[in-house]
Amino acid sequence: MLDWVTNSVINYNSKLTVEQLDYLHDKESNTIGSLMLHLAATEVVYQDLTFHNLPDFSPANKDKWEVAMKLEDKAREQIKGNPLSYYKDAFAEVRATTKAEMKKRDDAWLLSGETKDWDWNNYCKWFHVTEHYANHRGQMTWYAKRIPK
Repeated sequence: MLDWVTNSVINYNSKLTVEQLDYLHDKESNTIGSLMLHLAATEVVYQDLTFHNLPDFSPANKDKWEVAMKLEDKAREQIKGNPLSYYKDAFAEVRATTKAEMKKRDDAWLLSGETKDWDWNNYCKWFHVTEHYANHRGQMTWYAKRIPK
């Protein structure tokens, strides 16, 4: 499902130019490109949470992905000027890690990993990652329909 929803994000946005990927609807919005990088960042933080039992990003991943994760003013300033291939490459790199790590685990692992605060097992956490892609895919559709012609 992660592959399917990621392909949906890529395919929907496949004809957008760099300028369109950088379109900012208003000062509170995010660009389609920044949302794409946010999705990759979300997958990375869940890798750290579930595969490495960390409470947040690893220090190295935090340095690389925090701006995209937070989607604040820094993201609006820093995440721009990239073609679709940049985001596709980010998805591919992140997904390769997810798949390699998932292959090391079994159904018992999926049903474990409850967290004190959430009471979510690993299956639920990874379902949430998939749902996050779908949610932001809808947001990207909304923005894309409002790009000035």
